[in-house]
Amino acid sequence: MPPIAAHRNVSPLRHVYVRKADGEEEAFDAGKLEHSLELAGATSVTRAAITARVMRELRPGITTEEIYRRAFELLKKHEQPPVAARYSVKRAVFALGPSGFPFEQFLAEVLRAHGWSTRTGVAMNGRCVSHEVDVLAERRGKRVGIEAKFHNDAAGKTDVKDALYVKARYDDLRRAPLESQRVDEGWLVTNTEFTRNAIRYAQCSGLTIISWDYPHQRGLFHMIEQAKVHPLTCLTTLSDGEKHRFLDQKVVLCKSVTAPHVLREYGVRPDRIPHVLDEAQRLCGA
Repeated sequence: MPPIAAHRNVSPLRHVYVRKADGEEEAFDAGKLEHSLELAGATSVTRAAITARVMRELRPGITTEEIYRRAFELLKKHEQPPVAARYSVKRAVFALGPSGFPFEQFLAEVLRAHGWSTRTGVAMNGRCVSHEVDVLAERRGKRVGIEAKFHNDAAGKTDVKDALYVKARYDDLRRAPLESQRVDEGWLVTNTEFTRNAIRYAQCSGLTIISWDYPHQRGLFHMIEQAKVHPLTCLTTLSDGEKHRFLDQKVVLCKSVTAPHVLREYGVRPDRIPHVLDEAQRLCGA
């Protein structure tokens, strides 16, 4: 696809502050934008051009969501579809909502791709009371109970109350009378961020917590990218209605729609199927 036209003599930025989803403001960081484009697979020429375009359009009070949407539209125009799809992974995970059940299924698939055997919605009896475990994961003799905390937008944060609750639940399951009901660990996983107090408590108590980018280089985003288990909501070639039809049937991965008969079964028009297949296969490495 044609590169974005290069523009010279871009005025140096003064301190322009952008508004994050939680309402806080921070100085615009061109390096952070370029890095996110690089992670998505954009070429150096495209990264530089998109960053320059966004910088020219900055204004006081612009939101991070507006910046994302502008960069996403430019990627769709000037890069191959999988690049825009990878850039949209975080938003695609939000699009698994509004309920948290598809996120639990997606998290189970991510862990399965990393060598865990997983089940979702498992009823287990602890020492004191019974619990429903969102995701039960087992690997090499280790059993982990996971609470999946899903937020519908980037402003949602998982706080210390959730960490306290999860620690208490899995302490109860660790002491279950029946070995078949016990877990070795409890994890708390979210698709957004943890508050500072939640992180502090987890570090002190030994609770494993995973957010979009925590721990550094070992968060949910890196788990997705390493295993290439992208949510089908990443696909720019599927309509929202088509995505919801898949999600309603517990189909949550783009690699699950890399066969023509599957797309036909869910009502994708024949003339669009080759485009969906191309994007899904490129994105998933299928």
